[in-house]
Amino acid sequence: MLTAHHVNAFLLIAVCVLASAAAFWARRRRAGTAVAQLLALAQTLIVAQVALGLLLLSDHKRAADHLHYAYGTFALLAVLSPWLYAPSEPRARLLWFGIATLLAAALGVRAWMTA
Repeated sequence: MLTAHHVNAFLLIAVCVLASAAAFWARRRRAGTAVAQLLALAQTLIVAQVALGLLLLSDHKRAADHLHYAYGTFALLAVLSPWLYAPSEPRARLLWFGIATLLAAALGVRAWMTA
């Protein structure tokens, strides 16, 4: 389970950076379904990472630094917040999702450093 958590962490960071870059690029051009799918994949990986972390906690495996849990929680909240607060205008909404996904990538790096 710990190996899956580590592998998913690297995958999560890479996909979040890629999805964020695609969202920023798509603001200048017409956003296609690929951008939406990348953003959805990034969100899915974050939810999966939190679920794997909860499974590790239930197995009494804890991170060395307690901030690790805060970074994971904040990354999850970051990618969920545009669904509630982003404006309905498509370019502005894409900007919100791009920034939130980039923030989640940065928090993922920080969580990896405190693991």
